[in-house]
Amino acid sequence: MLRCAVTGAYGYSGKYIARRFLNAGHEVVTLTNSPERPNAFGNRVAAKPLSFENINALTNALTGVDVLVNTYWVRFNHPRFKQADAVANTRVLFEAAALAGVRRIVHFSITNPSLDSPLEYFRSKAVLEQCLKDSGISYAILRPAILFGKEDILVNNIAWVLRHSPVFGVCGDGQYKVQPIHVDDMAALAVEQSEGTKDVVIDAIGPETFTFRDMVATLGELIGKPRPIISLPPSFVWLTAQVLGRVVGDVMLTKSEIEGLMGNLLCTASPPAGRTRLTEWIRENKETLGIRYASEMARRLDRKSEYNKECLRDFDKN
Repeated sequence: MLRCAVTGAYGYSGKYIARRFLNAGHEVVTLTNSPERPNAFGNRVAAKPLSFENINALTNALTGVDVLVNTYWVRFNHPRFKQADAVANTRVLFEAAALAGVRRIVHFSITNPSLDSPLEYFRSKAVLEQCLKDSGISYAILRPAILFGKEDILVNNIAWVLRHSPVFGVCGDGQYKVQPIHVDDMAALAVEQSEGTKDVVIDAIGPETFTFRDMVATLGELIGKPRPIISLPPSFVWLTAQVLGRVVGDVMLTKSEIEGLMGNLLCTASPPAGRTRLTEWIRENKETLGIRYASEMARRLDRKSEYNKECLRDFDKN
């Protein structure tokens, strides 16, 4: 039996990882900023503070842990959180793990990170990969492109727009590619790699490759909301997303995300690491997918509501 620490086990991907660890008979603790958030684990998953400002407390929380699975990150810069801070915080987490004697770290990164990338997200992920490699701790680096699942934001909100708009605009020709992986397939991979000893870097991609235009079209067809897909200048798409973001109180899309998507950074030539097909999952969830908007900011700011409820908002009601 392993003693496993998972960042954010009361949240999205961390929840699936913790569940798989428990089902495999392992002991689980979570490092979290949301200790009061309702969760499905009861007393089976002890909560420890994700106290980046106190490395001694973080080290104590990790003492006796065999494997740390790190999903912590921030998607975009905001007055209350920044990617540069996430890099600094993750460095502290790796240092605390080394001091605590953690045997192995399974770390979530991103497809195609690069120290030379002009995009902060991809450059920062590359910095952290190198930091982990230099730590001396056994590691598995998992590089997902897009996660999808019940608590998903991206796929859900594309469906939400398709349900509310007569057309869907894509940046440019929409021929850039994506390879979505189901969150539970990602969790299975994380648990599998936690039991290994070899240092590995794995592109965690799903079994289907879409152009972005085709993914949107497929999603529209499967939820019964096919829409004309029109090509638009990236700047216009970004401005539209800013307007909609103000309406829903969220950050829908950033310039960096547009550049990464159009730069084909969310696909690789690697073999699939997941088995669940996005098309099959959409068919199974077509009645509820995109019914309500999923808010990234609500997840970040509301730390006491149930994760898959507080992030969903119905903007059809006055």
